[in-house]
Amino acid sequence: MAEIPAMTSVGILAHVDAGKTTLSEQMLYQSGALRKAGRVDRQEAFMDYSDIERQRGITVFADQAAFTVGDRRFTLLDTPGHVDFSGEMERCLSVLDCAVLVVSSVEGIQGHTRTLWRLLREQQVPTMLFLNKIDRTGARPKEIVQEFCKELTAPCVDFTGGLHQDGTMEESLAEAAANFDDTLLETYLEKGYIPELWLANVQKLFSSRKLVPVFTGAALSGEGVDSLLCGLSLLTQLPQGKADEPFQAKAYKVRHDNGGRIVFLRVQSGELHPKDLLRVPGEEQTEEKCNELRIYQGGRYTLAPKVGPGEFCAVTGVKNLNPGDTAGEGAKRGGAFSLQPMLSARVLFDSAVPAKTVLACFRELEDEEPLLHVRWNEPLQELEVQVMGKVQLEVLTQLVQERYHLAVTFGKCSILYRETIAAPVVGCGHFEPLRHYAEVHLLLQPGAPGSGITFSSRCPQDVLAGNWQNLIGTHVLEKEHRGVLTGAPLTDVRVILLSGRAHLKHTEGGDFREATYRAIRQGLMQAQSVLLEPWYAFTAEVDFALSGRVISDIQRMHGTCEPPEETNGHALLRGFAPVSELMSYPAELTAFTKGQGSISLSFCGYKPCHNAQQVVEQAAYEPERDVENTPDSVFCSHGAGYPVKWREASAHMHLPVESATSQH
Repeated sequence: MAEIPAMTSVGILAHVDAGKTTLSEQMLYQSGALRKAGRVDRQEAFMDYSDIERQRGITVFADQAAFTVGDRRFTLLDTPGHVDFSGEMERCLSVLDCAVLVVSSVEGIQGHTRTLWRLLREQQVPTMLFLNKIDRTGARPKEIVQEFCKELTAPCVDFTGGLHQDGTMEESLAEAAANFDDTLLETYLEKGYIPELWLANVQKLFSSRKLVPVFTGAALSGEGVDSLLCGLSLLTQLPQGKADEPFQAKAYKVRHDNGGRIVFLRVQSGELHPKDLLRVPGEEQTEEKCNELRIYQGGRYTLAPKVGPGEFCAVTGVKNLNPGDTAGEGAKRGGAFSLQPMLSARVLFDSAVPAKTVLACFRELEDEEPLLHVRWNEPLQELEVQVMGKVQLEVLTQLVQERYHLAVTFGKCSILYRETIAAPVVGCGHFEPLRHYAEVHLLLQPGAPGSGITFSSRCPQDVLAGNWQNLIGTHVLEKEHRGVLTGAPLTDVRVILLSGRAHLKHTEGGDFREATYRAIRQGLMQAQSVLLEPWYAFTAEVDFALSGRVISDIQRMHGTCEPPEETNGHALLRGFAPVSELMSYPAELTAFTKGQGSISLSFCGYKPCHNAQQVVEQAAYEPERDVENTPDSVFCSHGAGYPVKWREASAHMHLPVESATSQH
């Protein structure tokens, strides 16, 4: 049996300015991968090598480097900490064997920390905590551990200095770990601490997220980093996968350089060589040639003769593979990501520059950052992008200038609304111009918040063949469907295929695309639509004398606020409010607290819009005039197709139209 390479992936995640990149530098330095630990403040960090990152002092792009501790090999992924670039971070989670969540011992749990913890929990990534900056005034690592245990129900145990490279641990640590495992606890009470038994069981507790090891230190000086490296080498398990199995890999990042498109992969099984054909997902699985295999170390790379299980590589020459996709055996498209942009902005550029040129540049950037959702409005000749925040717009401006030598700016950010439905509805679509035929009946149901668009079928295969049903499912999920209130993207809807019909001679794949789109749209025209807006969760810390004003402000902004708690002699306030109201509040709070107060914001999902009528009126969207998203059907009579308005279309359908109430 082929040997499994000892290559474990470690992601470094944090709220911005917690010291994540500084810790990454120290890990690489103390493990011998770097001769010198770079510093962010001196613009010399090995992992933040781009001009944009060094000038701003933040991580924008996820990058990787290999290091070794003892006989264990690791790939470290340093991910962005700023919330505006959290999409890049989320795409890396699927290729991690474990994560180190870095938290400042002074600031503690912040808004984005909670988001990171939620994503790590959802992806079931084993996680360690590194409480950084313990050398700073106001550091309170013990309190922060208690907050993790209480607020985030994290099973934390302080491992700092208690774990030794030979696999043994201090008696106090062994006792603390035993509290998380009944077998260990029973053994400890009867026989005391047995090193071999403890290490194996603690590994299992960590890998199943039943235990969160905590390490404390100061990354800038390197304090505590050796304990963290020891923990990684002893507590993490090797990835499963064999070189003699069929090749399979996960794509997690796309970049473009002078050599073209580069896709970053984490190999799960099998081997890949230069010039191999790589199976990629699509309606019909196809194969594409991998021209080069690159192994990246920061911004530099070397060419590899092959890669195997657990290893990271980048391939050139592959065009139809995107972040989240699985390549090779069982090639398939990835699912939707949890984090979504909340703002949209118009791209402004010199009229002398052809619009197609600017659009091509942003399409390439969208290939790297799928959450941009670049949209070209043909009637208005306007280009729009969706972003997480204003810092991302600043970086985009600089990136377009440096890479494409184009000067662009952005219009005022507007809230990115979404739409859903409040009750089930049946929609029908028929597409039958001459020599074409398809009919689709869909049940649209409200979905769980944050679920996006999902598809399933109740249609028997003796009514409509399975290949046509699969094609309908593809068409349901391939497009961003628009709601009928403001034209905002549709979300949180379950689409269920009830029935459909094809023609033996005249049906083509594109016919079901048209019928499916029209069925969804016709259903929405009849539905009870709901306008959704993004909301922030916030945590504010102010003087007790000012807590009343903050609570009043939040209520004025149509938000909710919990009663204040005491922390460090200040009032700690938590709550929720619409992004449209809260996005400019941090500057206001800084002003009236004279810089002594703080507030952190994190996206917490979409909720019904607090001023829906006003937003709908301002949008002035006319769904029946949106020709690209028509609800009308096309039927055929006397050799010619003719349109039927959505209101009358149900009466013309060739299959019986079921009611939404009959589906319960």
